[in-house]
Amino acid sequence: MNKTTVRPDDFTSRREHLAQLTDAQLKAYFWELADRSVDPLIALAKTHTTPSIERSVLLRMGFSDVEAKLIVDKTIDRRLIGKGAGHVVYRLATIDSVDVRTAGLKLLADEGWDRVAASFGGKR
Repeated sequence: MNKTTVRPDDFTSRREHLAQLTDAQLKAYFWELADRSVDPLIALAKTHTTPSIERSVLLRMGFSDVEAKLIVDKTIDRRLIGKGAGHVVYRLATIDSVDVRTAGLKLLADEGWDRVAASFGGKR
């Protein structure tokens, strides 16, 4: 029951368009193809996020694991996760002219959510 199919050797015909390229040109072509192959991933990353990514952003902003989780949960509850939890914190910091840490603690105390939502065009 071994149904091994043999693939025809078509290396020569498949490489015809590359045969006249120099090593430098081949390297440039490789990186062009690599860039094109990740373009859809980059586009997806620009328009989509996850709670895990948002917690990671908040951790890098100086919040603890517990604080980051709570901020992300509250951001989701208020339907602002599409803006990014870190962006929400940063936006409140800008609105209130305070540092990022203070803004995050305000959000944890349920302060400022209405102003942040309004700044994004929401009705909160």
